[in-house]
Amino acid sequence: MKGKVNLKNEIITYVLITLGILTYTFAWAAFMLPAKIVGGGVSGISSVIYYAAGVPIPIGILNLFINAVLLAIGFKVLGPKFGIKTIFGIVMSSLAFILWQQVLHVENWLDVSEFGGFMCAIIGGAVCGGGIGLAFAMGGNSGGTDIIALILTKFYNISPGKVIMYLDIVIIGLSYFVSGKLENVIFGYITMVTMTYVLDMVIDGNKQSYQIMVFSQKNDEIGQAITTEVGRGATLLDAEGCYSHQSQKVLIVMTHRTDKPIVMQIINRIDPSAFVSVSKVQGVYGKNFDKIKI
Repeated sequence: MKGKVNLKNEIITYVLITLGILTYTFAWAAFMLPAKIVGGGVSGISSVIYYAAGVPIPIGILNLFINAVLLAIGFKVLGPKFGIKTIFGIVMSSLAFILWQQVLHVENWLDVSEFGGFMCAIIGGAVCGGGIGLAFAMGGNSGGTDIIALILTKFYNISPGKVIMYLDIVIIGLSYFVSGKLENVIFGYITMVTMTYVLDMVIDGNKQSYQIMVFSQKNDEIGQAITTEVGRGATLLDAEGCYSHQSQKVLIVMTHRTDKPIVMQIINRIDPSAFVSVSKVQGVYGKNFDKIKI
């Protein structure tokens, strides 16, 4: 029974990764490429070559070739660090580009001239971010410059995130030498920022949590009310004031974004004069929150 559940979950995972990659490549084929907007990553490199080539080579083929070269170098330098989902994502993204461009000709579905470059950058970036965010959330990706980042970070003390960001800036900048239009470069950076924002929202937006610290003489009552009314646990810590040296209890509550307003209402209802500190936290793991994923 457990094996069937695992198989079902694995199938759902790959279906969602495929849906995310189809959405990501659709944004490129429908909005960005017709408007000659170049984004980051291997797709961006492929699009620069696509525009520069005298005889256009399908981006799907370029994407597959460049990723295959990067994978080969990655295996040589880093060893077998890349899982089946990475290879699946590379192949699927290449096939998806071919599907949208060479088979369905999605560029004919919409007249991007009616949108203008700015709107194509915003819409393309948002749809890209949503699609690749879904794939990332399921543990997949479309390959690309993260392999270069891993190789460089092996030899140099620099974070992978910075490497990817610098590579994307350079790749988008190269589009100027293809189109000769500075506005297309600017639209490319707008796409990158929009995509990054939406991607973060898809992956972490619904998981945003808060740490609330309460300094009050009624912390026992506040903690009990939060536990009863919100269903969230609360912790009382022993503390001592540095100036008064008086002992007091500090209440700590970890809560999701949706529960935060209710918690604040409870605190204000029981002790309007309470001193409250609210901080966003990057992640909360454990019971009633997220599971730690390695």
